Amino acid sequence: MIEQPYHLPQRLGLLSATAADPFLTEDLLKGIQGHGGVDLAKVVEPLPEDDARWLAEPLRELVDDALHQFKDSRTDADGWLAPRLHAALRLTRREAADRRIWNHLALAVAPDYVAWRHSPSVAPGRSEARINPARFKGSPDRQCFSRLWWAAEMFRNGADYGPVVSACANQDLIHYALRVEVADHRPTAQALVQVMERGVVSTGREINGLIMAVRAAGATLVYDALAPDEPRDPEALRQWIAEAESAPPVPRHDLPSGPDEEPVPEKSVTALTEYFTELFETAPVRGRAPQA
Repeated sequence: MIEQPYHLPQRLGLLSATAADPFLTEDLLKGIQGHGGVDLAKVVEPLPEDDARWLAEPLRELVDDALHQFKDSRTDADGWLAPRLHAALRLTRREAADRRIWNHLALAVAPDYVAWRHSPSVAPGRSEARINPARFKGSPDRQCFSRLWWAAEMFRNGADYGPVVSACANQDLIHYALRVEVADHRPTAQALVQVMERGVVSTGREINGLIMAVRAAGATLVYDALAPDEPRDPEALRQWIAEAESAPPVPRHDLPSGPDEEPVPEKSVTALTEYFTELFETAPVRGRAPQA
């Protein structure tokens, strides 16, 4: 496994995809050797220095703790790190949509974590094992840290990160849900978690089949009518972000708390959970015999 850069930045910055390319070397992608960090720092666009959210040390400490705690169970690290990354890096959705932040976190702050969590593997058409470059700079459902932050954002129930842990226990759920953005409706996100927790779906094929059916049904059925949500109070998010400077480090043994938003109405979650369970019975799932 590669080691962390000997030059770690004090603050997060913005690293464009073009600027990142020279540092995605074959040695890095093969998990042999990373970069020192000095040259990369020269091509980073700084973020405002008066904002405590951009301090890199709290994120590096989280990564180090995850590396230590989950050294024998890499995929289990997702459910632990996702809520804590979200709570430590308090972003608006607009800020989180800027891939340059995630490029910098992955390549400048924690490339060793990316190489550990998404170790080299042999892709179709290749003979050598490599890390997928998308884990360093890629779409939100693929990039190592972006996918965790968005999973926490989509699956949290107001301030409660409990559903995030459940969602991250199944890699297929967060991958497919983020890829097609079906979890942007809060009751839908919570119902998907409940359907999985009930054991209705478990395999990647089943989850993909369900999410495709949910997406297709959503084109003709307005989920807001079947399962209305509480309107979000933007002030709760603004206040949560404003408190970042005085917030204590995120807890390691207990879940942190997210923005103090109203939770999803239980009636809406129950209604959609039942609907999705019925929907799955007729959903096309590759390898499953058609229903009579």
